[in-house]
This record gives sequence, C-alpha cells and structure tokens, in this order.
Amino acid sequence: MKILPAIDIKDKKCVRLIKGNFDNKTEYELSPVEQARKYKDYGFKNLHIVDLDGALTGETVNLDIIKGIVGKFNLKVEIGGGIRNFDSIQKYVDAGADKVILGSAAIKDKNFLKEACDKFKDKIALGLDAKNGYLSVSGWKENSNKLTLDYLREVNDYGFSRLIYTDINRDGMKQSPNFEETSKVSDISNCPVIISGGVSSINDIKKAKTLKNIEGIIVGKAIYDGDIQLTDLAKELN
Repeated sequence: MKILPAIDIKDKKCVRLIKGNFDNKTEYELSPVEQARKYKDYGFKNLHIVDLDGALTGETVNLDIIKGIVGKFNLKVEIGGGIRNFDSIQKYVDAGADKVILGSAAIKDKNFLKEACDKFKDKIALGLDAKNGYLSVSGWKENSNKLTLDYLREVNDYGFSRLIYTDINRDGMKQSPNFEETSKVSDISNCPVIISGGVSSINDIKKAKTLKNIEGIIVGKAIYDGDIQLTDLAKELN
C-alpha cells in the first residue's frame, strides 16, 4: 500500500487547512521543495500535492514548484487544485506528474472527466470530497447535492485510474479517516482508492492495509504536527 505524504501549497509555502477552510490555516517553515526532499530522504516514493492557489484561481499557479519537485527527486506526484481544462492537465503531465486529480470540474461536468480520461490515459485521478454523504465542490464551499455513491456509479466506467476519497468532516481533524464510508466507495469503485482525511496515528495506516481495493493513504497534518514520526511512517512502506 502506498503512503502519500501531503504537501498543500499556498503563497509558495507549505500550509495545512482545517476542513478546507482558508481562514483556518497553519503555515510551516519548510518550503514545498524542502519538504519534498525530506520525504524523499525518508524513503517515500509518492507525494500528494494540492495547489491551493490553483484551487482559488483555476490556474496552474505553482507549476514551477511541481516541476522542481519532480525534476529533483524523481517522486511520483499526484497533483490537484483547480484543474478545470485540458491545457492545465497537459501542463502537469508535461511537468512529470504521475496523476492529475480532477475534482470540482469533473463533478460539475461529467463529459469533461470522460474526455480527460480518453485523452490522458492512466493519468487521471478522480477526487471525490464528501460531506455527510454528499459531494462538495469549489474548494468545499458548495454542496453539489449529489450523493457520492450515485455519482461514482454514473462515472465508474470512464477510465480514471485512481480515486481519492476525502471525508471533509475528518480533514485536518486527526480523528481517523472515515473507514466505513471509504469502504462503501472502494466496494463499488472500478479502480483503486486512496484514503484521505483525518489520519491521526500509525494505527490508521495499519487499518487501511486491511481494507480491499485500497491503493494508498494520504497523511498530512499528523506529520506536520508531530503526531506521526516519519521514521515510524517509513516502516510501514512496503
């Protein structure tokens, strides 16, 4: 199972948000590139990166940072945040991203998701961010009024190669992921699922390994706050 340390970028800095709230953010000392180097040094091969500036603007604001991380450290990076058109996907693919995450744009326009999967084979990850069973969009500010499982059934055959499921109520809260809802998603998903939101301890990693159709788990705030030591997390790599 892959372990994907998270890097959220805002104003060229590493930050973490609570439940996606831009007014409730913590900035960290290390730059995104330095943070990526640290993960590489501990033996991690995969990274989850969110361009929060991109989420707000719909532009590839931090493309240069992504290029730098991929170019320097040969890490497999999945990148998300405000990716709304083929041009942005192409830029990230050209920068060396392993997966490009489509979220709000894919939920608002299923045809965009389908065409992206056709055009960029094996490069598209679908990001489903849910609150109380319903998908949220636009930086989690809007409820789409679509049930997560209903939407997934509608697009399940489109050809995305990874699904990232985030429970917004757990994100940044360090209360453990919503394994119950994640299992419902992974049970019907045609592709492997990445667990996101709420990881609080090594026990969460161990539990994730027992679930079926789970490709990996994203760990963010628990690393930055010191609740999980990278030496311990690295031992869970396989």
